[in-house]
Amino acid sequence: MSTQIELAARLRELHGQPPLVLPNAWDAGSAKAIEAAGATAIATTSAGVAWAAGVDDAGGLDLTSATTALREICAAVSVPVTADIEAGYGDVAATVASVIEAGVVGINLEDSTARVLDDPAVHGERIKAARAAAVAAGIDLVINARTDTYLYGDRTGTIERAKVYADAGADVLFVPGVVDLPTIVELVKESPLPVNVMVGPGAPTVSELFEAGVTRISIGPAITVAAYALATAAAKELLTSGTYESLTAR
Repeated sequence: MSTQIELAARLRELHGQPPLVLPNAWDAGSAKAIEAAGATAIATTSAGVAWAAGVDDAGGLDLTSATTALREICAAVSVPVTADIEAGYGDVAATVASVIEAGVVGINLEDSTARVLDDPAVHGERIKAARAAAVAAGIDLVINARTDTYLYGDRTGTIERAKVYADAGADVLFVPGVVDLPTIVELVKESPLPVNVMVGPGAPTVSELFEAGVTRISIGPAITVAAYALATAAAKELLTSGTYESLTAR
């Protein structure tokens, strides 16, 4: 079994061999399924982890519940795991120490709180705290700095934020909410960090994104949403018509 130090080195190595494609897991079972499908690394979705715990996304999940889920995911697979830790659950250094102890070797750290953009300097300090905690733990943590400028804020500030985050010690710039290729090409060209985009139905293909220069591609909560939609549809059909047609195509 690989050591955590080796898993961290592997995750960093994978970023140097793009595209790194990351289907997002939400529990140990989904992580095992994603690994069995051929994933070389696994990312978690905080939304999916929250829903699996029966709470809302964006504030419903606490650090204890998140860490428990991450420990189970890391124990279930043999590939590197990078965790979505939202905005750090308060004390970023303590959070990073906790998730590293759970087995994680990479993190997403977002620059919004309650769907409102934070000052980039504030997020820069979060990144510095995360890096310091990782160094103290002896893990070469891959920090994926998420900026929510395309979700909640001023898109024109994306590259300025990227520069702050790069200076603070981030490794990758994650820009959810952008899927048009011309914009992605421009972001890749201007960003001081490799770029991660989030895909789903209607987004460019992996090969198109790779040609555009994207390093890392994740799917966020889309698989979780589809899984729960199927569960709902199948349950409704079973409880009403008593049939099972919603399951036949899968």
